[in-house]
Amino acid sequence: MTVRPAQGQAVSLRERRQALLARPDLRGRRFCHAYAAEADRWLAGLCEQATGDRERVALLAVGGYGRGELCPHSDLDLVLVHDGRRDVAELAEAIWYPVWDEGVHLDHSVRRPKDVLSAAAADLRVALGLLDARLVWGDHEVASPLVAAARAQWRKRLAASWLPALSAQMSERWARHGEVAFLLEPDVKEAQGGLRDAHALRAMATGAPDLARSADLQAVDAATGTLLAARVELHRVAGRALDRLLLQEQDQVASALGYPDADALMAAVAAAGRTIAWTCTSAWRRRHRWEPPEPGGIGGRARRRRSQAAAVGPPAPPVERPGDEPGVLVVHGEVTLAAGADERADPSLPLRVAAVAAERSATIAPDALRRLSSVTPPSDPWPSEARLALVRLLAQGHRAVDALEALDHVGVFVRLIPEWELVRNRPQRNAYHRFTVDRHLLEAAANAAALAGRVSRPDLLLVGCLLHDIGKGMPGDHTDEGVRLVARVGRRMGFDEDDVTTLVTLCRLHLLLADTATRRDLEDPATVAAAAKLVGDRETLHLLWALTEADGLATGPAAWGPWKAGLVADLVSRVGNALAGEPVDAGPQVRLGERYGALVAQVRAEGHPVVQVDPPRLVVAAPDRRGLLASVAGALALHGLDVRGADVSTDAGVAVEVFVLDVTQARLPDAERLRADLNAVLAGDLDLPRRLEAKAQDYAGARRPSAPHPVEPSVTVDVGASASSTVVEVRAPDEVGLLYRVTRALFDCGLDVVTARVSTVGDEVVDAFYVRDGAGSKVTEPALLERVEQSALDALR
Repeated sequence: MTVRPAQGQAVSLRERRQALLARPDLRGRRFCHAYAAEADRWLAGLCEQATGDRERVALLAVGGYGRGELCPHSDLDLVLVHDGRRDVAELAEAIWYPVWDEGVHLDHSVRRPKDVLSAAAADLRVALGLLDARLVWGDHEVASPLVAAARAQWRKRLAASWLPALSAQMSERWARHGEVAFLLEPDVKEAQGGLRDAHALRAMATGAPDLARSADLQAVDAATGTLLAARVELHRVAGRALDRLLLQEQDQVASALGYPDADALMAAVAAAGRTIAWTCTSAWRRRHRWEPPEPGGIGGRARRRRSQAAAVGPPAPPVERPGDEPGVLVVHGEVTLAAGADERADPSLPLRVAAVAAERSATIAPDALRRLSSVTPPSDPWPSEARLALVRLLAQGHRAVDALEALDHVGVFVRLIPEWELVRNRPQRNAYHRFTVDRHLLEAAANAAALAGRVSRPDLLLVGCLLHDIGKGMPGDHTDEGVRLVARVGRRMGFDEDDVTTLVTLCRLHLLLADTATRRDLEDPATVAAAAKLVGDRETLHLLWALTEADGLATGPAAWGPWKAGLVADLVSRVGNALAGEPVDAGPQVRLGERYGALVAQVRAEGHPVVQVDPPRLVVAAPDRRGLLASVAGALALHGLDVRGADVSTDAGVAVEVFVLDVTQARLPDAERLRADLNAVLAGDLDLPRRLEAKAQDYAGARRPSAPHPVEPSVTVDVGASASSTVVEVRAPDEVGLLYRVTRALFDCGLDVVTARVSTVGDEVVDAFYVRDGAGSKVTEPALLERVEQSALDALR
C-alpha cells in the first residue's frame, strides 16, 4: 500500500495542548490523560492520512505516554511495530516529521516484534517502557501479542536481570539527585521518592505477586498523583520541560494547585516523596521475602523444597536476642518484637527498638512498626529509660537517621515529641539550606555524634542539636520560640533544671559563634568580651562549638568550610581564654601585616599594589589611601569574582586586604591583569562605576533568583560592638558590585574602613564594616550616624 504525503490536520498538536493548558479545571492526572488522548487522536489522524491500511503495523505509546501520564512538555515515547511491511519507512517519516515540526520532543523506534523483544531483553529502559505499552493506531493482532510477550519476558527475567539493574540504576540516581522529601528544590521525577521510583516499584510488583500484595501501592498511587500534579503545573508555569521544583516557581505552582502557600505545597510534596521512598526502600530491604524464583533455577528448587517442607512445618528462622533488651528480637536481619512483648506497658520500647536497629544498621520490621504505633507515650516527665534510649539512639550518628525516619513514618516520633509536628516536612525557603527543617535537625544530631568526644556532656549536645531549630515551626523569631519549646521538651524528657538551662542556652545561642566569627573583628577585645559574657562557662562554649559545626555541616556547603571553621576555632580559643581569666586580647591570630610581611615590604619598596593569588584567598597589598577597599572590591567585581569573606588591616601606611573567593563559581583571576586594573583604578584611568554598571546589565538574569521573596535591604549601625570603631552591618540580596557600592558610600561619608567582614549566606550578603572618621576616631555623632545609615541603604537599593 502506498503511503500518502501528510497534509497536516486542522488543529495542530501544539494548539490542542495550549487549549488544554488554558483550562483551569485540568490539573494533575486529569490534564495528563486529556493531553494523552489528544495526542492519540492527532497521531491516529497522521497515520490515517498516510495510509488507510492498518494491517501488520501498530503504533504503540510506551513509558509515561503509554501510562497516560503526559505532562505538558513530556516526550512522546513511540514504537512503530510492523510485521514485514515494505512501506514502514515512509509511514514512519509521515509520523515523525510532523511531530518534530510541532516542536515536541520525540523518543521513537521502528522495529519488528522480535526485535522489540530483543531490545527489551538487553535494555532496562526499553523493558520498563514496554510494561506500559498500549495501541494508539494500527493492527491489534500485531500489538496485543507483543505487549503480552514483553510483560511475560519482564516477569521471567525480573530476578536474574532486572532487579540487579534496577538497584544499581536507582542507587546512582539517588546519589545524584538526593531525596524529594528533604530538599529545598527537589527534582520530583528523578530524586529518591520521585516519580521514577514510583514507576520502578510498580514495575517490580508487576513481576512479583508477593510484593504487589505486601506493599502499600494504593498509598504510592496517591503520592504519585501529588507529584504528578506538581510536575504538570511546573511545566505549565515554566513553559518548558522542568522537573526541579525551583524556589521561584513554588508560589505559582502552589497557587495553581489551590494550596494556601508554597510551604503547604512543599509539605505535601515532601509527604508524597516520603511515602514513595519509604515504600520503595522497604521493598528493597525485604527483597528476600518477595523476590520471585528464577524459572527452573536454584531459586525455583529452593522454593519447591520449602513447599514440600511445609507439611512438617517451616524451619525456624535465625533469631537473635540482643542482650539486656527485653521484648526485642532480630530476625532475618530485621529488628522486631517478641510475641510476648507488652508494647503498651513499656514507653521506652520504640526508642530501644530504634537504637538496636541503628546499632546493627538493620531495619525495623513492618509488623513491629505497626505494633509500636500503639505504644502509649512516656509519662511527663519521661522515665530515665526512655531518655537514655533516645540518647543511645542519637549517639549512633547517621545510622540513627533511618531508624528515626521509620518511627516518624508511622507517627511514633511525633507522639514521643509532639512539637516535632511543627517542623515535620517544613521547607526552609532560602538557598542557604538544603534540607527541610525536620531532616536538618536529624542530620545535625547525626553530625554531632561524631563530635561528642569533644564535650563533657554528649547527651546535652545530641539532644540540643536535635532541638536547636524546633522554633522554626512557629511564627515569629525561631530562636525566641525555640527557647520556649526546648524548655518544655527538655523538662518532659526528664532532664534536671540545670540541664534544661543548658539546652535552652544552646538553642538561644546556636548562631552566636558563626555569626560573631564571620561578622565581627576577632582581634577587637569587645568582640571576645561580649561573646564570653553570653556564653558564661567553658563547658557551654565547647557544647556550642560542636553544635555550630554540626549545624553548619547539616545546613549545606555554603554554611561550613575550612574558612569558617578556622574563624570559629579562633573565636572559641579567644573566648575560652577570656573565660579562664586570661586577657581578652590574647590569641593565636597573627595580624595581616605580619602574616604577609613580604608583600608589605615589596609595596614599600616599589610603591605599587601587589596581588597574590593563594586559592581560595586573594591578597592585595597597596599603599594605604581612603577608599582603597572600594577600589579593590570594584576591581574584583569587574573580574567576575564572588567574594565570600574579607579581612582588612593597615600596617604603617600599607593596607593588606585578604579576600576569600568562591572558587566554585568563578575561575581564579590573573594576578597581573588584576594588578594592572587596580593601578588603573587608583590612577583614575578606569571608570569603575560605568564599567560595573555595564557588567551588572550584562549579567542581569544570568543568575537565577533562588529566593522567591528576596531579603529587604537593611543597615544597622552599632556603636557598642567595638571600643575603637563603629560597626556598620548591611544585609541585602547578592549583586554584582554590591561590595564596591557600599564601601564607596562609606568613603563618601568621610569614613575609613579599618576592618571588614564580608559573608554570603545563600543569595544574601551580610557584611560588617568597622569604620572610623578621618581623625581615626570612633563615629558617635548622631547626625553622621544617620547619614551613614541612609547612604549605605541607598547603596544597597
